Amino acid sequence: MDPPDPGDTMIRFERIDLPHGISLDCRLAGHAGQPVMLFLHGFPEAAFVWDELLTHFSHADNGGYFCVAPNMRGYAGSSMPVDVKAYRAKELVKDISALKLQLSPDAPLAALVAHDWGGAVAWNVANQQPGLMQGLVIINSPHPGTFLRDLKNDPVQQAASQYMNFLIRPDAEALLAADDYRRLWTFFTNMGAEDGPNAWLNDQVRDQYRAVWRQGLTGALNYYRASPLRPPRADDPAAQSIDLSPEMLRISVPTLVIWGMQDTALPPGLINGLQDHVPDLQLHRIADGSHWLVHEQPSLVSGIIGNWIRR
Repeated sequence: MDPPDPGDTMIRFERIDLPHGISLDCRLAGHAGQPVMLFLHGFPEAAFVWDELLTHFSHADNGGYFCVAPNMRGYAGSSMPVDVKAYRAKELVKDISALKLQLSPDAPLAALVAHDWGGAVAWNVANQQPGLMQGLVIINSPHPGTFLRDLKNDPVQQAASQYMNFLIRPDAEALLAADDYRRLWTFFTNMGAEDGPNAWLNDQVRDQYRAVWRQGLTGALNYYRASPLRPPRADDPAAQSIDLSPEMLRISVPTLVIWGMQDTALPPGLINGLQDHVPDLQLHRIADGSHWLVHEQPSLVSGIIGNWIRR
């Protein structure tokens, strides 16, 4: 039998069972045995947001990688634990570490690529288990050190992150689902440049999101409920109650950060001081990019990542 063509970029689907009882629905392109690129999505997204990048990087002309994007725990077909504590950082890191060992037991990931909440998990994986990857790629997801700093001290970031305190409300699921997810659509239309285009949010993409959200919002919201990294309130010190040691913040693996400078939820101040925690850092600022860079400019994002991997 002829070996599989590494240029076969058709996306397929597989449910991967992890040894600690969590199962993740994954989108895959390319073939096992090739170097692995692992992609982690954020809120309120799902693995499908990476499809163009999976197709790109699985093609032989672009490296022929085995590209895998899981629906994170709590999302769309993956395991959805009920307990909020199941969404703490250590549990999320456990998922990604176990998934990596299933996909590439004998070699580090070529790259761990992540956005938003996926990035929050990826920063932790890179800190705790740097040997799992050759490189880390972060797209608009704040490093915990700069995020904690600004949540404590920067009124601009505190105001920009107030939506987090809405998302932890016990009635958040019902409020977000009302009127055909009216409030959720505003995350896409409001968390970018005020005059930025949202042409990517077409009927087909909206249907993909509806299909994800109809499977439940509680798991996705539990990421926020489980984390104290949010603005303080009168009855909740939140970020003000946290101190992180330098050892918990240092990233020793080569890291690429791509930042859409029009992100209104995660303003550009969050990339100030990154080099204090990430010595081997390459930073790309996208002047006209918002929080949703992967949707807006997938070819640009792919090109930046590809050039960095080939460095």
